[in-house]
Amino acid sequence: MTQTAPQDTAPTGTWRELLGSRYAPIASVLAGGVLLEASNVYLTTSLLPTIVGEIGGAEFYAWTMMTFLLASVVSAMLVSRILTQQGAVRAYLLALGLFALGSLLCAASPWMSALLFGRAVQGLGGGLLAGLGYALLQRALPERLWARGAALVSAMWGVGNIVGPVVGGVFAQLDAWRGVFVGLAVVSGLIGIVVVRSLPRTARARSSASVPWASLLLLAGGVASVGIASVVPTGLATGVSLAVGIVLVAWFLRHERRGHNGILPKVTFARGSSLRWVYLTVAVLAFAIGTEAFIPLFGQEIGGLMPFIAALLGAAFSLGWSVTQIFTANASGIRSRRGLITVGPLVVGLGLAAYGILQHEGPSTTVIVLWFLTLFAAGAGIGLGFPHLTVAALGSTNGEEEGAKAAAAVNTVLLIASAFSAALAGLIVNLAAPDLVASARLLMLVFAGVTVLGMFAARGAASGIGRSSTDSISD
Repeated sequence: MTQTAPQDTAPTGTWRELLGSRYAPIASVLAGGVLLEASNVYLTTSLLPTIVGEIGGAEFYAWTMMTFLLASVVSAMLVSRILTQQGAVRAYLLALGLFALGSLLCAASPWMSALLFGRAVQGLGGGLLAGLGYALLQRALPERLWARGAALVSAMWGVGNIVGPVVGGVFAQLDAWRGVFVGLAVVSGLIGIVVVRSLPRTARARSSASVPWASLLLLAGGVASVGIASVVPTGLATGVSLAVGIVLVAWFLRHERRGHNGILPKVTFARGSSLRWVYLTVAVLAFAIGTEAFIPLFGQEIGGLMPFIAALLGAAFSLGWSVTQIFTANASGIRSRRGLITVGPLVVGLGLAAYGILQHEGPSTTVIVLWFLTLFAAGAGIGLGFPHLTVAALGSTNGEEEGAKAAAAVNTVLLIASAFSAALAGLIVNLAAPDLVASARLLMLVFAGVTVLGMFAARGAASGIGRSSTDSISD
């Protein structure tokens, strides 16, 4: 097939258009759903000490996060199918209904097992919300607004990392943790009203394929194994759990490549397709997020910071991600978009490495300020190319169902990489324990090395910018 020369710039809309009267309700729904999922992850973590103090179950402390994330991954893998069969409005109402129901179950929990069940239901709704936030960009917004819509939606993960701990901390201080979950249910209902009034009523159709049970089981099993690795005592059990998780995910990819009915769009494994590199780059960038959970700990124990200041240190990474992509989404030239995607992993890696090198006991005020700056820079590396990676996934396929798969898979890959990185981060920190300075350096340098290697994947992802899906698989 003859490949036409790409235009130097792509038609672009403006932030004013996206946030104007016509598209603002749609943008608020897409961003609000992802924010519910993102903030809830960290909000519950801040409430857990208070919750355990009231209903017990300290031995299942870490499982509250694992059950939520596992359920989120499972439902995120079904986004394209549910969207095709139910249409945009019904799919969103289903997701919001599950999230609200799970929140109310958590609020009413008399013991930990009931809370874990509520978290699982919450996760099913949250995974759908986050996946729909990406998948509906393609259906609810014109192509000229995809990059800005993607930036707004993905920025909600960073905002959630900030809002969640702050809100959770306030309600924990007031000993009113049940009110937080009731509030989440109320917010879900309010978003539901906007959904009915603003989202386009896309056509419903029968899915062209059956439920990909094998892919679902393999990937869910892999994520569950990695999650178990993060909660079992460090040693042989951790290594076995991680190994099982890696094997199951590799098996999942093999099955997806050879099977006719999968979770990823078929073009992912087509010869010459850049989509596989898009997903791998997203995974590398999301992998770096696994360091966030330990940054407040390092701030308190190594830097002697107050808990609130240490929490802000942890938020610096998310702030860099959220703020940067609001500006980089404006890039419209093919060369500039390719450059932003390619350099992103390098900036993340350099930021993490600099933060790790700066770790030492009794740091001065100048060093602590540099901690904030290096973490902000590391987060900015994610924001450089992330909106354009999402747009590359959106434009990589033809057909509504395959397009929904391609977009929703961005969120699925992000969740899976985050689960793997969180488990690996815990393992690395424990290797150097109880020397926290050594733990911090080892964690940051290892993750920096992995992220910098992601530049090779980013180059492959960037090569698809400015090429049609047909061109990209015919070279």
